[in-house]
Amino acid sequence: MSGHKSKADGTAPPRHADIARDLRDAIAAGSLPVGSVLPTELELCAHYGVSRHTVRIAIADLADGGLVTRRKRLGTVVQAAQPTRSYRQTVASVDDLVRYGADHVRSVHRAGLVTASPALAKDLSCPAGTQWFRVSSLRYDRLTGDVPLGLTDVYVDPVHAEVGDLARRSPDRLISSFVAERTGQRIARIKQDVTAVLIDRRLSSLLIAEAGSPALRIVRHYLDDSGALIVGSVSVHPASRFHMSSSLERVGPG
Repeated sequence: MSGHKSKADGTAPPRHADIARDLRDAIAAGSLPVGSVLPTELELCAHYGVSRHTVRIAIADLADGGLVTRRKRLGTVVQAAQPTRSYRQTVASVDDLVRYGADHVRSVHRAGLVTASPALAKDLSCPAGTQWFRVSSLRYDRLTGDVPLGLTDVYVDPVHAEVGDLARRSPDRLISSFVAERTGQRIARIKQDVTAVLIDRRLSSLLIAEAGSPALRIVRHYLDDSGALIVGSVSVHPASRFHMSSSLERVGPG
């Protein structure tokens, strides 16, 4: 495991997503081999300088991926060097979602100009007939990488058409990050709507999934500080390969 600084020296401690990623890397590298026992929750709290709650969420991510299992009177045991189950996305902040690409790389399927149909206009909250530059990509787990986790269509203003080439050259970064950097805008908020759908025949061949099988359809709006749309995206994930988890915390008294 890498050595992260704690709150004591003024550096913000890593959150659960960073801890889970660090532990996954240690397992994949063999520093925590299959059959070994993870440090205790208290030891991980001290190492990373975080709360027990944060450590438990990180371990839950590993368990959901099939990397570890909890055994009574023994602790958390490493049971696989690579994820064996569907991808679990734990989202607690904008930064968690922006870092998504670090673990799940992109393979660009196609890119080009499109005109918003009434259905797409509804998704992106724009007038029908609006011109967009679309980048369609399949996402794969960096470690397993054999079956796509989903297909994502990203829509940007046509003046940013160069993101098509950037997306191919840097498959581990989100397109929204490219646009934000080039425009100087900050992604302050991400609005997302999740619905259950059935995979159609076109998507079944791309996703290597049975037509008519269930999937999650996620529409995201990446917004700046003023609420203006920077990037829009529509993703479809076969239900058996994707699980979204959100952590909610109470703010203020009561």
